[in-house]
Amino acid sequence: MSQKKVHFAFGVYGIIAADNKLLVINKNGGPYINRYDLPGGSLDEGESLSQAVAREVKEETGLKVLDSKQLGTISFSYPWNYQHFTWNNHVCVFYSIDDYLGTPKMKVSQFVGQDSTGSQWIDVEDLNLENSSPLVLKAKEYILMKKFIATDSKYSHWDVLA
Repeated sequence: MSQKKVHFAFGVYGIIAADNKLLVINKNGGPYINRYDLPGGSLDEGESLSQAVAREVKEETGLKVLDSKQLGTISFSYPWNYQHFTWNNHVCVFYSIDDYLGTPKMKVSQFVGQDSTGSQWIDVEDLNLENSSPLVLKAKEYILMKKFIATDSKYSHWDVLA
């Protein structure tokens, strides 16, 4: 009987919405490759959660965060064959980015060939499991319901779109 080996990931993610659209990044690696994802990622040493989300949003979209609000924390787990792991447990702290400065960059040169390649506005009605990460689907739910429901999600199957 094989034993489940779980990869653990932790990050902060920003929900930036306007006119029934969500600002997403184009994921270029990891389990969400070739899907839309939220701007965000891991903390740097000594960084607070709010500092990390502001830095990640700036790096991945070019926007300067002026005001954000922590919404809650959710864990997503799903099968993922990565290195010697068979499952991924992705713990995500979500922030609503309520005010920002700048215009989203469609291409972010520092990320070409890395984890993401830029950002774009997508109508929330066009976001689904086939084209979006679980984080984006949680953001869609938040936008449509106008409230954040902090419920962990487990997927029995996950396709990596390599």
